[in-house]
Amino acid sequence: MPIIKSAIKRMKQTAVRRERNVATKRDIKSAVKAFLAKPTAESLGAAQSEYDTAVKKGLLKKATAARRKSSLAKVAKNAGVKLAPAQKAAAKPSVAAKAKKAAPAKAAAKPAAKPAVKKAAPKKPAPKK
Repeated sequence: MPIIKSAIKRMKQTAVRRERNVATKRDIKSAVKAFLAKPTAESLGAAQSEYDTAVKKGLLKKATAARRKSSLAKVAKNAGVKLAPAQKAAAKPSVAAKAKKAAPAKAAAKPAAKPAVKKAAPKKPAPKK
């Protein structure tokens, strides 16, 4: 057991991180097992999502996750899993359209803003003689 205060804190932090990492790894393994037991588009998406989460948390390297996701996709292809077609970006309303719709609602909800008042710049001190 550590005696130094910073080492004690470091040990506690390590234990918390380990629990988090083990939980994420467990989620990956269960999602992959579920996919391998019954390959479907939904289970493939869930397994790939778990890999992406692990990369985001720094648990796996990006290339490792990509390699494992690729092997899952290969299994899905061999099993004859039909993936849902990707949704086109045009189907979703654009950001500009959302802002245009939201602007009138915001203007009606908020009262007119007061005009901004500029503060005068502070005066420089007189030079010393």
